[in-house]
Amino acid sequence: MGSTSYDEAVEALRKLLSEKTSLQPVAAAKIDQITAQLKTTDGSSTTFDPVEKMKSGFIHFKKEKYDKNPSLYSELSKGQSPKFMVFACSDSRVCPSHVLNYHPGEAFVVRNVANMVPPYDKVKYAGVGSAIEYAVLHLKVEHIVVIGHSACGGIKGLMSFPFDGANSTDFIEDWVKIGLPAKAKVLAECGDLPFAEQCSVCEKEAVNLSLGNLLTYPFVRDGLVKKTLSLKGGYYDFIKGSFELWGLEFGLSPSLSV
Repeated sequence: MGSTSYDEAVEALRKLLSEKTSLQPVAAAKIDQITAQLKTTDGSSTTFDPVEKMKSGFIHFKKEKYDKNPSLYSELSKGQSPKFMVFACSDSRVCPSHVLNYHPGEAFVVRNVANMVPPYDKVKYAGVGSAIEYAVLHLKVEHIVVIGHSACGGIKGLMSFPFDGANSTDFIEDWVKIGLPAKAKVLAECGDLPFAEQCSVCEKEAVNLSLGNLLTYPFVRDGLVKKTLSLKGGYYDFIKGSFELWGLEFGLSPSLSV
């Protein structure tokens, strides 16, 4: 924000306070506090510095985590043996390592729009396929978890796009249409619900679809048959602060809510 617009905003607030005399004592003090916080020592307004953000973030990590866990990072330098493979959304509010307290080396993570797992396709979805193949056959993960979440923009797009051939995006529509079977099921079973509730239902149904799509990968099926691999669905509601987990053992098992 430039200094002119900043000063104008402060002046407008002061004018409002002068007209609302009952608010003046407390609110005026608050305005002064905010003004002081938004000013740097040289009198200019603060600006976000991405380099400083990353620098200070790494310094904190190095001091508080890396330097305090030498044995962990020494072991990780030799290789990784995660128990979990996690599919999660790219949404900045739902980092799975933060939400589930995974430590380095515990989870092999793939994040994309709407936490989608596409069906087996060597050409179209080689990126996701290579991640699953590496996790299952080389890292020998024991659990694949697909985690959906509340207020997912990708699922809202899935439920909103007409998919009539006239795409309005370069990539998003072609990606989220992986979830079209989930959308169709939601519209068939919950067509009378408000749109927001349909999206909430689809956020979980898309997870079930992804669990089903995992079965199209031969090495995943092989792991399930040999009981060396399990598939689980999860749903993180960051609005309510809750987490649901359910399993797939050639059929959905009862869910666990936390």
